[in-house]
Amino acid sequence: MQKQYNLPSDIKFCANCTVSNQRPRITFDEKGVCSACNYANFKRHGINWEERDKELAALCDRHRKNNGEYDVIVPCSGGKDGSFVAHQLKYKYGMNPLAVTWAPLNPTAIGRQNLDAFIASGFNHILGTPNPVVTRKLTSLSFKHLGDPFQPFIYGQTNYPLHMAVKHNVQLIMYGENGEVEYGGDMKNAFKPTRDIADHDKHYFSGLPPQFWAEHGVSLADLYQFMAPRYDDIKKNETEIHFFGYYKFWDPQENYYYCLEHTGFTPNTERSEGTYSKYASLDDKIDGFHYYLAVIKFGIGRATSDTAHEIRDGKITREEGIALVKRYDHEFPSRHYKEFLEYCDINEDDFHEVIDSWRADHIWTKEGNDWRLRKPIWGE
Repeated sequence: MQKQYNLPSDIKFCANCTVSNQRPRITFDEKGVCSACNYANFKRHGINWEERDKELAALCDRHRKNNGEYDVIVPCSGGKDGSFVAHQLKYKYGMNPLAVTWAPLNPTAIGRQNLDAFIASGFNHILGTPNPVVTRKLTSLSFKHLGDPFQPFIYGQTNYPLHMAVKHNVQLIMYGENGEVEYGGDMKNAFKPTRDIADHDKHYFSGLPPQFWAEHGVSLADLYQFMAPRYDDIKKNETEIHFFGYYKFWDPQENYYYCLEHTGFTPNTERSEGTYSKYASLDDKIDGFHYYLAVIKFGIGRATSDTAHEIRDGKITREEGIALVKRYDHEFPSRHYKEFLEYCDINEDDFHEVIDSWRADHIWTKEGNDWRLRKPIWGE
């Protein structure tokens, strides 16, 4: 696993936030500050946001059709980020967006409530719902062989907007933030608004060829709905992937407040397992296991990701972030555990066998029957 992700064996934490060098593709400078923190500083002090707004207006003018046809695709689950992007594009920039949702693996009631509220706030919308039998099989295989049950959702979430762009002759796809630069990763596209299609695939897929799935009983026909359109069709359509976070200062908490006011967004009544917030990634019961596997594979989880961003945004201190990580990051997602076992058609012994198989020796050590981190951030 360490080799698969090219993880450094010497664990180090960012001097400014709570993330470690175990996050894939992240880099640290000579002062021990991570690439995401350096980008956050650049974003706050090195960007003329008025000029970026003019760039966005010009982009919209170039793609606006003014004939009733859709002129931008916005991937949107009904959560705070996609809803913020879609609402801004429609009501501030005069675009005619088509909101596109790839169905959650195992949807939550609050997630569906927020999607319905978003649509009701004034949007055209398409929901892509794949074959549930195939989806469950892919989820189970991804959990066992990739250490991430979320992989089939990532396939569809990434590729379905491309299908809709080609189908509806829309050249512009507008995502929210560029996760690679906002959370730490490949900085290749940090200073431009777009991402190449090839890079899009590289960052969001685990590199498994179709024959892997075929060997496990998943046919090409089964995979079709999860895969991208033909590359020639994407290029012929002149499809462009842009990030709203390039044009607008990206602040997840402020997006939440915006959507409370404008799209009928409702936070959960209880915090999400593995972290302290109530308003992010609410729509899928599998979410908690995606983040828990991150803890297992990299030693950092959902609270690390949340605190790191809020430290960069100036909302909490590093000391407060460390305390939150210590309290929540390694929490087991028990709320939907039984449903997860049933969904993936596995028993508890198989579940824990898979979990433990993804623990890297340089991250974990076992004392008796208990696993503990070799180097937790609160033990620096």
